[in-house]
Amino acid sequence: MTPRAATLISRTLIGLGLVMIALAVFVSRTTFSRADPHEIVVIPQALEPRVLAAADALRRDPGVATDPALADAPEVMVHEQDRVAHGERLTTTANSPGASVVLVVSLLWMGTGSVIVSRQPRNLAGWVFLALGFLIVLEGLSQIMVFAAFRADAAVPLASVWAIAGEYAVYPIVLLPLLWLLFPDGQPPSPRWRWAVRAYLVAVWIALAAYVVTPGPLNNFVDFGVLYMNPLGGSAVSGIAPAITGIGGMVALILTIATIFGVRGRFKRATGDERQQLRWLVFVTTLALVLFVAIFAGGLIVEQIFHHQNPQIGRVDVFDLLFSLLAALVVIGIPGAYLVAIYRYHLWDLDVVIKKALVFALVAGGLTVVSLGVVLLLPALVVGTGLTGTERTVFVVGVAIGTLFGPLRRLARRLADRIVYHTRATPYEVLTEFSGRVGSTYATDDVLPRMAQVLARGAGAPSARVLLSVHGERRVAASFGETADGSDFEVTVTHQGQELGALAVTMPANDPIDLAREKLVHDLAAQAGPVLRNVALIEDLRASRQRLVVAQDDERRKIERNLHDGAQQQLVALAVQLRLLEQTAGKDPERDREVAARLGSQANAALEDLRDLARGIYPPLLADKGLAAALEAQSRKAAVPTTVEADDVGRYPQGIESAVYFCVLEALNNVAKYAGATRATITLAQADGHLSFEVDDDGAGFQVDRARGGTGIQGMADRLDAIGGSLTIRSVPGEGSTVGGRVPVT
Repeated sequence: MTPRAATLISRTLIGLGLVMIALAVFVSRTTFSRADPHEIVVIPQALEPRVLAAADALRRDPGVATDPALADAPEVMVHEQDRVAHGERLTTTANSPGASVVLVVSLLWMGTGSVIVSRQPRNLAGWVFLALGFLIVLEGLSQIMVFAAFRADAAVPLASVWAIAGEYAVYPIVLLPLLWLLFPDGQPPSPRWRWAVRAYLVAVWIALAAYVVTPGPLNNFVDFGVLYMNPLGGSAVSGIAPAITGIGGMVALILTIATIFGVRGRFKRATGDERQQLRWLVFVTTLALVLFVAIFAGGLIVEQIFHHQNPQIGRVDVFDLLFSLLAALVVIGIPGAYLVAIYRYHLWDLDVVIKKALVFALVAGGLTVVSLGVVLLLPALVVGTGLTGTERTVFVVGVAIGTLFGPLRRLARRLADRIVYHTRATPYEVLTEFSGRVGSTYATDDVLPRMAQVLARGAGAPSARVLLSVHGERRVAASFGETADGSDFEVTVTHQGQELGALAVTMPANDPIDLAREKLVHDLAAQAGPVLRNVALIEDLRASRQRLVVAQDDERRKIERNLHDGAQQQLVALAVQLRLLEQTAGKDPERDREVAARLGSQANAALEDLRDLARGIYPPLLADKGLAAALEAQSRKAAVPTTVEADDVGRYPQGIESAVYFCVLEALNNVAKYAGATRATITLAQADGHLSFEVDDDGAGFQVDRARGGTGIQGMADRLDAIGGSLTIRSVPGEGSTVGGRVPVT
């Protein structure tokens, strides 16, 4: 069965229950006044003379044998006659406060069952609640119909059917212990309890079957003077039926007590939310067990020691009071425990369904009063029957509720929203709060989470999100609530024609968004435009500041690398050659003049590089002739004899040429400073869309892992990484080293 079908069935049963309540009130108000409060009737009436005669015989001789076909009807007649003799009124309790309490309890049970089956159609506990609540109402109406038919002489159709329903409709109350065993997941505590459930059902149904065929007056009508002989009873089983009923009832009682201990065992094993869900039911069942033991044990003690059946305190029967407390605890406490677990501890995620159930109950109740008012008015208009004061009041209230039906329904929804979501329920209030939140001087990081919170609570959604549009894509900027399964509803937020983001809510599958809440989200999105615009501007400002800081740092590092890899390398080479000149000066004046002239040229070249760097341009030769020519020129200035091999190497973008150029210079500088090499080779090659370079030497070599942390090598790696390239280093101590790189050029 689908949740939709289960919801339809449950609401239909609740609607029928409300109609039966209205019918019961109408029948009791229009017919009960005609009944003689001291009359006793026997149904079928053909048996009445025989029952009266047998009762008279019993009065004369209590030990006289009576007709077996009459079962215990003569004894019941004697008892009812004694009640009349003592001045008691033989009437139904349909108009008593107790009957009103029973009706309220039945609605509570049906409402609880409807809440459960609407979400979990296969949950047996929900159907038990629903069926028992409906049958309580059916039994009450049936008893009123029987009283009207046989005591008030009203024309009641299908009176015999009403009699059967009035006696046996509520007997499925024996299923009550199942609600303890099936809580909280709709399954017994363990597989072995399935056998206990089966044994319990077999015992109660055997006892019930034996009771149904027991001859004699139906119990539920005796107190108001109707001895309705059981049409299903048979004299053939009159001797064994009570014994079977007693045995089955005793087995059921033992298993019922066992279920209480089963619940307590489940509670001891439970943890977390399940333990919290079980806490209230354990409290109710434990208290019920204590009251039951007090009644049972107390009754035995009082009867055996004091020889009293029911002691009194004042005018109150003690055991009757305790039994009433036990009954109230069971019939109100069990659904109450379920509802507490559902609402407070989110059992089966039904807290949302409560809202709809509350709205339905209030609206259905209003319709019932309206229909009741119309029913009471029709006799006055059609046949001139006068209305009593109470009926006029009911009619006026019914007309008023009918007139205010629309506002009543809206009020019920707002009340339900307050109960379930703890928030303002009117769109105007939500919009007002939203405007206040976004208009307050909150920090930028705080305003979007507050918007998401108001959005979720205003729409009655488990979760809500505020999204920002960044480069054409939406990202979640703030959220409220827990992620839940359901349908998403999203509204785009725009400002002056520009899409800035969206507001999104996730609604449960059993509570989809309606038109009113859709409009509310649209209205909130209209107000959110300026806020998201401001947030986007602030985000852009933050991003631009970050880019500026990064760019400045990059430029600083670039200058550092250029100085380190360019002019600094030339000056280092110049310093090395000056030291050599110092060591050999005076031995060969002609050679000294040539070396000095060459060093002067190198100093001028370094000075020119510094000027070029200051002007923000690359070395002129690199810009004019390209990478191969610039490296050829640098190789002639190197402190270590260096050759250049550059086959099929052309011109490349300025960024690529400068990166490779300065990386090669850094490698040559390292060769001069650390390698102790006698030669170096620069190799340039292009293949497979990549430009590769290598600087190879025959020096001492080094351990690559230790050298990677140096600023020179890190600078080379950063340069190449910025243009999508990579750096490779190969070296073996004592065998020289090779520093190379590879960059994409197509």
